[in-house]
Amino acid sequence: MEKQVAVSGIQASGKLHIGNYIGAIKQFVELQDKYSVFAFVADLHAITVPQNPQELRKNTLDAVAIYLACGLDPKKANLFIQSHIQEHAEFGWILNTITPLGELERMTQFKEKKEAQGQKQGIHAGLLNYPTLMAADILIYKPDVVPVGEDQLQHLELTRTLARKFNSRFGETFKEPRALLKKEGAKIMGLDDPTKKMSKSAPNPNNYIELLDQEAEIRRKIQIAVTDSGKEIKFNPEEKPAISNLLTIFNLMSGKEVKALEKEYKDKSYSEFKKDLADLLIEKLLPIQIAYKKIIKDTNKLMKILEDGGKQARAVAQETMKEVKQKIGLL
Repeated sequence: MEKQVAVSGIQASGKLHIGNYIGAIKQFVELQDKYSVFAFVADLHAITVPQNPQELRKNTLDAVAIYLACGLDPKKANLFIQSHIQEHAEFGWILNTITPLGELERMTQFKEKKEAQGQKQGIHAGLLNYPTLMAADILIYKPDVVPVGEDQLQHLELTRTLARKFNSRFGETFKEPRALLKKEGAKIMGLDDPTKKMSKSAPNPNNYIELLDQEAEIRRKIQIAVTDSGKEIKFNPEEKPAISNLLTIFNLMSGKEVKALEKEYKDKSYSEFKKDLADLLIEKLLPIQIAYKKIIKDTNKLMKILEDGGKQARAVAQETMKEVKQKIGLL
């Protein structure tokens, strides 16, 4: 029986953190034995906000190396760079022509970034059109599933809507991919503000634990992480959002159930709990960091992996675009 297809991308901007690992990378690594996987680094999405060219290249290779260090196997998964498959951008333009402007303007992430960026440097069209390119990234591989975090569900729903629109207008072509959403850890919140998602673009670096943070930095960030009033270590997202977030991280990085953690730390202080959480993160991230340092040194091997993954992805993307062009009337 032919494997179902899964597609996922991660932006080549900023530093990858434990929220990216828990919510996306870890899940995708687990899927590679069950699904035919297309995993890419989204460098075209990264340039929706200004990027330093040298840093963008470094961040792109870093993201590839971290994918591999976390366990993505290039023998099982197609790993490639978004911009290396020109059909992504080409199909993104075509989807723009069937996407109502209102659908893009109501995207929560667009509204949030418009508010944040508009005061500094104005808004560029790429930020508005981000979701149509994302839809193209997905649909071009005709996947069955897309592992996403809660913040991307709205974008995936637009992707499903555009698949229906295209099929209705030009004939049955695309599946409507379903979301693979982790029940726990779909959204890890910031260490400095448990009401906002952990984000590599957060202005405060104490918002997140980078996957490559060293021991002293991990301890410092966990030690100063926001906690709630009172002393009880209890999972209650509404009344104790900060400690609940830390319990979620502990749960997903250790495999211990939240109830067991509550029992274990029933009579212990926040400082004891935080020390143990920092110890856990250091222990779990060390193998990733060791693997990353080895992988990132061999640029030639990295580029060969990307070339091979891109070759497989390009073959599928070109076949889809051939069908799309024929159906919409392009010569």
